[in-house]
Amino acid sequence: MAAPLILASASPRRLELLRQIGIEPDSVEPAELDETPLPGELPVPHAQRLADAKAEAVARRHPQAYVLAADTVVAAGRRILPKPEDAATARRCLELLSGRRHRVQGGIVLRAPGGRVGRRLSTTRVAFKRLSPAELEAYLAGGEWHGKAGGYAIQGSAAAFVPWIEGSYSNVVGLDLAAASGLLEGLGWRGRERTGEPAR
Repeated sequence: MAAPLILASASPRRLELLRQIGIEPDSVEPAELDETPLPGELPVPHAQRLADAKAEAVARRHPQAYVLAADTVVAAGRRILPKPEDAATARRCLELLSGRRHRVQGGIVLRAPGGRVGRRLSTTRVAFKRLSPAELEAYLAGGEWHGKAGGYAIQGSAAAFVPWIEGSYSNVVGLDLAAASGLLEGLGWRGRERTGEPAR
C-alpha cells in the first residue's frame, strides 16, 4: 500500500493547486506555527525555515507518511511583507509594491518515510504597475487582500496589476507545482493518480 501524502498547510490555495495537476493529498494537517520573522531574518532564509519547520512538525506525528510543506514570502528588497489582517496594513503593502518589481520566494520541503528530506527554493520576479488611487481603493474594498502575502492575490483581480512576471506563476499563488511534483517523484511517492486508482 502506498504511503499517504499529507499537506502540511492551512492554505486552501495550495490544495487547489495540487488538485490542478491531479495530486490529491490523503489529508491536510496545518502545522500551526508562529510565522513571525526572526530579528534581522531575510526573505529566503525565512521561507526555507518555515517550510522546514512545518514539515518537521507534521512529520513527527506521521513518520510513515510523505509530508509536503511550503511557505511563500513576498519580498520588497530585503523586507518581508506581511499577510495583512486589516486594510491599513494591506494599503501599506500595495503602496510599497506599486510601480516596482518585487520577488516572491517559495520554500518547499518534502519529508518522506524513513527520514529522507527534499528541499526546493523557488524565486519569481513580479512587476506591479503603478496603481492609481481609484484602483487601490477598489482593491482594498474588495477584501481579496486578506491574509495574502504582500496583500494581493495574483489569481484574483490583482492580475490586472501585473504586466510581467519571471519564473513560476504557481509559486506566486502559493506553491511551485513543477518543484513540488519533482520532489514527490524524486523521493518515490506514488499517488493514486499515478497507479490508476481514483483519487478521493
